[in-house]
Amino acid sequence: MNKFIRLFIFSVLFSSATQAQHSIARLWNEVMLSAIREDLARPPVQARNLFHVSVAMYDAWAAYSTNANTYLLGKTVGSTFYPYTGITLPAATSIEDYRKTAISYAVYRVLVNRYSGSPNATASLNRFNTLMATLGYTTSYTSTNYSNNDPRDLGNYIGAKVIEMGLADGARQVNNYAPLNYTTINPALNMSNSGNSTMTDPNRWQRLFLTTAFDQSGNPIASLQNFICPEWGKVVPFAMPSSSATIFTRDGGTYPVYHDPGPPPTLDTVNVNTQASIDYKWGHTMVSIWSAHHTPNDNVMVDISPNATGNVLSYPTTIAGQKTFYNTLNGGDPGIGRTLNPITNMPYAPQMVKRGDFTRVVSQYWADGPQSETPPGHWYTLLNSVSDNPATQKKFEGIGAVLTDLEWDVKTYLTVGGAMHDAAITCWGIKGYYDSPRPVSAIRKMARYGQSSDINLPSYHPGGITLVPNYIEVVATGDPLAGFMGVNVGKIKVKAWKGYSFIANPSTDVAGVGWILADNWTAYQRSTFVTPPFAGYLSGHSTYSSAGAEVMEKLTGSKFFPGGMGEYIVPSNTGYLGFENGPSADIKLQWATYKDASDQASLSRIWGGIHPPFDDMPGRLMGTEIGVDAFQKAKDLFVNAPVPVTLLSFTTEENNCTVDIKWITSNEINAKIFTIWRSEDGVSFNTKIAEINAQAGNSSSKNYGAVDVSPFNYSYYKLVETSVDGKRTEFPIVISKLSKCSLVDKIAAIAPNPVKDIAKLTIQNSTKNKLATIAIADETGKIVQKKAATLQNGFNTIDINFSSLSSGNYFVTIILSNGYKEVQKIVKQ
Repeated sequence: MNKFIRLFIFSVLFSSATQAQHSIARLWNEVMLSAIREDLARPPVQARNLFHVSVAMYDAWAAYSTNANTYLLGKTVGSTFYPYTGITLPAATSIEDYRKTAISYAVYRVLVNRYSGSPNATASLNRFNTLMATLGYTTSYTSTNYSNNDPRDLGNYIGAKVIEMGLADGARQVNNYAPLNYTTINPALNMSNSGNSTMTDPNRWQRLFLTTAFDQSGNPIASLQNFICPEWGKVVPFAMPSSSATIFTRDGGTYPVYHDPGPPPTLDTVNVNTQASIDYKWGHTMVSIWSAHHTPNDNVMVDISPNATGNVLSYPTTIAGQKTFYNTLNGGDPGIGRTLNPITNMPYAPQMVKRGDFTRVVSQYWADGPQSETPPGHWYTLLNSVSDNPATQKKFEGIGAVLTDLEWDVKTYLTVGGAMHDAAITCWGIKGYYDSPRPVSAIRKMARYGQSSDINLPSYHPGGITLVPNYIEVVATGDPLAGFMGVNVGKIKVKAWKGYSFIANPSTDVAGVGWILADNWTAYQRSTFVTPPFAGYLSGHSTYSSAGAEVMEKLTGSKFFPGGMGEYIVPSNTGYLGFENGPSADIKLQWATYKDASDQASLSRIWGGIHPPFDDMPGRLMGTEIGVDAFQKAKDLFVNAPVPVTLLSFTTEENNCTVDIKWITSNEINAKIFTIWRSEDGVSFNTKIAEINAQAGNSSSKNYGAVDVSPFNYSYYKLVETSVDGKRTEFPIVISKLSKCSLVDKIAAIAPNPVKDIAKLTIQNSTKNKLATIAIADETGKIVQKKAATLQNGFNTIDINFSSLSSGNYFVTIILSNGYKEVQKIVKQ
């Protein structure tokens, strides 16, 4: 994107109409994304910045809520406590104005802190100052005395605490994020030369030397690469307990690794048949083969619509499984596509395009290219596009009330930011410790050894590359690549993208695919970039994207993009590819689901020559786990979060019940007292049935003895948390387990959830209901199953069969014959 277009977008952003359309959080997110696009392309650093700014937004919003928990204020993060004694809430009519002010001051302080050292700091700081001035705020106001109940003070205080958190989280921000102990062991690969004679260990990362070097944001950088953030595993995470990391040591340094996938395959240069060496060769060889797809002139057409792509049903957990998952020769994965758009109930229209146009476009789209917001920021742009879609209902998890734009934005930003932050910590912790090479180093090094397929052919070496007919072969006498006096006979040649030397004019020329010496193989990236300045294993794109897709699905309550289709259009011959002409025709990147988009991002790194497949799949799998954990952590902070104290069970006696209460205070660091109150009308809660003096980190239960049975027919419950600063927060009580002494009709949670085949619904019938009607609807509201059940007095267990339904979210409606109705969301695996 050129600077004129970016300035135009910025001017539109600050028009009065646009400000009326977007929340204050969105306005600040947009100027931040602009700053990221012009800053150094350091994905983990930008993931952390996005998360920290999202924390500033969220805490400034939550401070004016009566029942949302802050993340930082009044809490301990890492090993540091961030004091907060609360504020006096303004009149209800002023709360949104106060939030707007507090968010702006908080975010402004953090952004100035993070981007004052950017290569384009002047432009970024001008944007920040312009937005503050447009909003009517004075940046010179710096008081942090929030006890004055001035939202500017609160915003400044939150900004200061977020900045303080950034100095204590292990990122080494004051050292410009430089590592403490990491050193690379391989001499650099000079990309001006052929081959790879300098690599001493083919299983460790190798720096590149580029005569002219730019990062992915288009900033000029040093010609000799340095590993970005190899010790990022030390950074304090959002949702992952620090105790869950495995601590490794190497060369006097420590490397915390979360979700440890174990080591990547390694090349054995002595024994040809070790499984690790076979796997290493397979992975990098596939990268070379997929490079042969980057031509629009091979007459291969593919359907890239959701009709034929996406909808992967299962993912391999072993490299043996990976070898059947990827289509080694033709590219792609075993996704079966979808015939119908489940939202519109209309067929997905096929989109037949040249494979070489598609592979080139996805390589650049997901790489983000110059002016990149980096992969973490990319998921924010996707989130913003979904939020802007008219088909999107801003309901948390797709259910309940429609949220205001501001509440939606601060909650979704915090959730996505937490997932991106933890994905960065996990992925870069693994990168730093396992320190594995990129394909450009590995392919050239193996080719330097020779070939390992046939001991009777020239150039045999146990560490050599695997020969693949029509893709990887030995140069023979008379071959066009034999060179003068046969100088290249016996060397390895590959059928691949031919590279930069075949492009004189990027606006008109296409390098194409053909036979080249493996010594000259390169990734499908710019010559001034080639491959990122950090180790390969494992893929950041796969980890970020899988985590992003998971939280998007959970936030929206649907695995599908709004309307069942996400789309990005790349017009033909407009310079999109940057370093060669193309695509030759318009390309519409289309995804039915967030997971489909994530999977395409993962494949793009193989086509782009950045990662072998064994870098990809572990990232996808752990990204999903990271997304699940980040979503739950964020949800715990939000309104109607899981109650820290739960009525766990009732045990019956002749005329009374015994109440067993469980409490969990891991997220309530400053909790002092939990009190449980009962009401018979749901309005006046005047009967105290339990009081718990809780301390940070406690998780326990206590029996509170006999309780009169009779009121349970009409009783309501709530929990009141009183913190050390006197702030009261109220929660509804969740009854999670039924018993015979609870006489009122109740419908238990359907279990198990998620479900594969059969789930059981428990209905306690005490008022002589005759029937229950159970209806299952899919995400579009279409009834896919319906049944009636005859009820007996007492407990009834009803089987619900999900086995014939496809994976996804369903809504089960239970209606009793007395008119009682309840809806429960069920996930079908």
